[in-house]
Amino acid sequence: MRKIILGVVTASVLMTSSAFAAEKVYAKVNGMDVTAGDIAMIIRNPRINFDALPPQTQQKILDQAIDSKLLAQKAIKSGIENTKEYKEALKKLKTDLALETWMKEQYKKAKVSDKEAKDFYDKNSDKFVEPAQVKARHILLKTEKEAQDVINQLKGLKGKALENKFIELAKTKSTGPSGVNGGELGWFPKKRMVPEFSEAAFALKPGQITTKPVKTQFGYHVIYVEDKKNGGKIPFDKVKDRIKAQLKVTTFQKKVQGIAKQLRKNAKIEKF
Repeated sequence: MRKIILGVVTASVLMTSSAFAAEKVYAKVNGMDVTAGDIAMIIRNPRINFDALPPQTQQKILDQAIDSKLLAQKAIKSGIENTKEYKEALKKLKTDLALETWMKEQYKKAKVSDKEAKDFYDKNSDKFVEPAQVKARHILLKTEKEAQDVINQLKGLKGKALENKFIELAKTKSTGPSGVNGGELGWFPKKRMVPEFSEAAFALKPGQITTKPVKTQFGYHVIYVEDKKNGGKIPFDKVKDRIKAQLKVTTFQKKVQGIAKQLRKNAKIEKF
């Protein structure tokens, strides 16, 4: 249970590490700022960008935030701060905020050297292996005849002429969703695609197309490989920052767990 709680607090510290940075102000209500944080409380969805919303929607949300400020100001004037309920809630809020702020400071203090990161990299080399990948395009068709017709149109073409013609046919003939982008699939490892497709794609050299239609559960494919790269160990420099970030969290968690364990020795704890 303590690990679960620490994990939750850790996530909170990481997500709110910029909580004390200056926030964008959208309005003032009797001198009180309506900030990006206030807007976020109304939207309650971090994936929604307020600034990208239609003006009418923005105005509705801003009006709600303004109303909240006005009501909060009225609540304060009513003397709500003198009630028992308010004082108890404030006491809990202060305790939670103190913990979160303290945890944030402990996280800042956690340090990981390049040597520690390199040692972790060397001891966990199996975790830093990149599979072989190909960069390809495809044209998906309903029948084998349609696919063969496309292949026939591409025969004899090479280099840029082949690529341009393939893209043109993908846009006009392909029934797959990538057709509008010239059949572009980007980079992918062997396991990402269905076996029949992967086997055919990885058997090609850059600049080649399949000479026969490739049948899968989706239909018949004509595949064009743009580039290939071999798999292998990812260089340390490419993953160093990621490793240090991971080790920083681990160091922080261990330190806090140790402090909590030590505090328990001298604490009076009563469970009900």
